Amino acid sequence: MIQDMISRIQKLKEAQHAVILAHNYVVPEIQDVADFVGDSLELSRKARDNNAETIIFCGVRFMGETAKLLCPQARVIMPTAAAGCPMADSCLYEGLRAWKADHPEHTLVAYVNTTAATKSLVDICVTSGNAEKIVSKLDHTKPIMFLPDRNLGANLNHRLGLNMDLWNGCCWLHNGIKVADIARAKAENPDAAVMVHLECQPEVVAMADAALSTAGMLKYVEKSNAKRFIVGTESGMLHRLEVLFPDREFIGLEPTLVCHNMKKNTLELLVDALEGRGYEITLPEDIMASAVRPIERMLEWS
Repeated sequence: MIQDMISRIQKLKEAQHAVILAHNYVVPEIQDVADFVGDSLELSRKARDNNAETIIFCGVRFMGETAKLLCPQARVIMPTAAAGCPMADSCLYEGLRAWKADHPEHTLVAYVNTTAATKSLVDICVTSGNAEKIVSKLDHTKPIMFLPDRNLGANLNHRLGLNMDLWNGCCWLHNGIKVADIARAKAENPDAAVMVHLECQPEVVAMADAALSTAGMLKYVEKSNAKRFIVGTESGMLHRLEVLFPDREFIGLEPTLVCHNMKKNTLELLVDALEGRGYEITLPEDIMASAVRPIERMLEWS
């Protein structure tokens, strides 16, 4: 059954000159059939640099919107419209527009985990992989609002010695990782290196050997002498790590960290998307014109 769907996907993809992009957090079987698997920054670059007529984006909605902004001539299709992001929804256009009107002196820095409409109001975007580099280049004599992830912003404040204002949003999954979870995992696996995502709370980050984006985790493992790793991020990353580093052991935190929105992308829905029954990303022209600028600035600076 699965192999039949995979064969169907390959034929449909070739017939439509489509490219399949998949985030590290989607289900393993989609990662295995995708043309490119990566984090937000990697997939943004792939969307910008490819000339496919159709992009099938397996992730959450703001990622499909980012692909559309960077590749407006392509049809961007998602397997499901239901794959949203609570973090992105914590900072929507109307709320940010009102805040900006009251704080015109602030530079607005948006994590890429935001809607296209929200991006249209900000000065520059960042990902967890390039945020430190980009924020360090900003004019620090002006106040900065970092949105929407307060944890990533707090970790950047600590690393860079800044005092950015922080929007009160977070990734519920990474915010839910507690110091006790890391302490227990370390006690059970004292020889394992601890990697966590920068969306975790600062006190959790302080306990880790490395706090990184998912792409950063791959580089860390590649360069590390450790054979075992505790992985403090969404469970889909374990599959990516195991595929690329079969000689290492990767230990997920318990209970298993699952983003249910990412897991809404299934092989069945991927087939539907390639057969014309997916969710096509469309954006108003004025939003596209404004929202693409902070993303392009991010790509220039990173």
